[in-house]
Amino acid sequence: MTGMAIEIGIDDTKRKEIAEGLSRLLADTYTLYLTTHNFHWNVTGRMFNSLHAMFMVQYTELWNAVDPIAERIRSLAEPAPGSYAQFAKLSSLADAPETPPRAEAMIQILVDGHQATARSARSLFPVADEAGDQATADLATQRVAVHEKAAWMLRALLDE
Repeated sequence: MTGMAIEIGIDDTKRKEIAEGLSRLLADTYTLYLTTHNFHWNVTGRMFNSLHAMFMVQYTELWNAVDPIAERIRSLAEPAPGSYAQFAKLSSLADAPETPPRAEAMIQILVDGHQATARSARSLFPVADEAGDQATADLATQRVAVHEKAAWMLRALLDE
């Protein structure tokens, strides 16, 4: 199977380039998932109930996003990264702090994470467009919308 030609209408160079971008998006998504889940477990303070529930909705959405991203990479006949070491190298996000921060700092970290992940998704558009890869462009469009909305909702919590 590995020696079979990949004839999907995207040349090998573009497939690899798109898969690399998707791998960065996967790493950002997984890192943001883990951070959001961490904050769900460790949030305290006056906003506990609302943040605990909001973080659960957000980490569930992120968890459900990693598989389609990884499967798109595999559809392009490239290996999907799947280790913490690979994600650490590929992600534009910092790991969650070892000591849980206060709720407001958690919110800001997640705002920054969603904005960075939206940028990672958006960076896929030029190469996907050039390669005629509508499937990747569609996936990136969906991810940009999710991350921009999550960042907006989190930012709203910081307005006073």
